[in-house]
Amino acid sequence: MCSHVPRCPAADSSDREAALPVAPHPEQGWSLLCNGVLLFEDTGELLPDGTIVPPHRPEEALRAA
Repeated sequence: MCSHVPRCPAADSSDREAALPVAPHPEQGWSLLCNGVLLFEDTGELLPDGTIVPPHRPEEALRAA
């Protein structure tokens, strides 16, 4: 799916969030990355295979909220 050079990380890699957004929708709280991952503003993710990755905010952000 990615046509960038260098290629973006695959959806199953640990750095998948580094992929470039192809359909950003900050007003709705999500972005579609070029590797097919839906990234939500709360740091949760929906992978192309349907796997849900729960939010994983840094502890400092949780304490500040």
